[in-house]
Amino acid sequence: MKDDKPECIADYKKWMEQELHFDLTTRITNHYNTVVSTIRNDFENSDFWHDLLLHLPDFASEYLLAFDYDLLIPNFKPELATKPYESFLHKTFRKNVLANQNWPHPPDGGWITPDNWIERINDVLRTFFVVKYLDGVEFLAEKIQSSGHTHHMQFQLSYEAREEGYYAVHLYSTQRFEVPRMTWDTEFKQISIEFQITTQLQDVITKLTHKFYERRRALVEPSSKKWQWDYKADDFLANYLGHILHYVEGMIMEVRNREREKTHAT
Repeated sequence: MKDDKPECIADYKKWMEQELHFDLTTRITNHYNTVVSTIRNDFENSDFWHDLLLHLPDFASEYLLAFDYDLLIPNFKPELATKPYESFLHKTFRKNVLANQNWPHPPDGGWITPDNWIERINDVLRTFFVVKYLDGVEFLAEKIQSSGHTHHMQFQLSYEAREEGYYAVHLYSTQRFEVPRMTWDTEFKQISIEFQITTQLQDVITKLTHKFYERRRALVEPSSKKWQWDYKADDFLANYLGHILHYVEGMIMEVRNREREKTHAT
């Protein structure tokens, strides 16, 4: 295998064809879109998803009763989203090439290719929950897991705290789906579903800063100067704003707790 490292998505497509013998044509794109659409429809019609939506107001009422504050932002309803093909392809590029510490050899677990990529990428189907306060993140994560257990679902929980100022809880559950093959018969795949839970403030800052994060991690050769020292860069302002807001949310929780202690003491 050639040692030349692809430097952009066009190079990556050529490398995929020449070295791994996968021609990323429209046929593969259409197949991906069909598979993720099938997964989304099946999960949307599942008993778990129906019950979760049904009981979400109950979770909010339980939180309100316990803490005297609202759990969710007004009129919130979670939706299922599928990862667009181009975004998906860029993620395989990052895992196969940019973040591959073994290059020019395969990353840990082997090359990610059209034969296995729907199973290797863990967020082709995802949903988002936005709570108002920091303690609502863990509260809702526990409720989702409890709901899932009644449907024999297992979850992997990850407390995300990235240097870019991103804070959220991610839950992953692997489910068995019947999906179309390239030949248009079907096969069963074990596919991961991602549940993201974040606060209202973090949701706002993530939407503002996501483009900076995507731009930097798409670089084949990152700058030798760490963003923490480049105070003129967009990353410096955006990333530290995320950290500052997380700190502020912690202070809000401290004020809430002190207020509650005084109320209970009287």
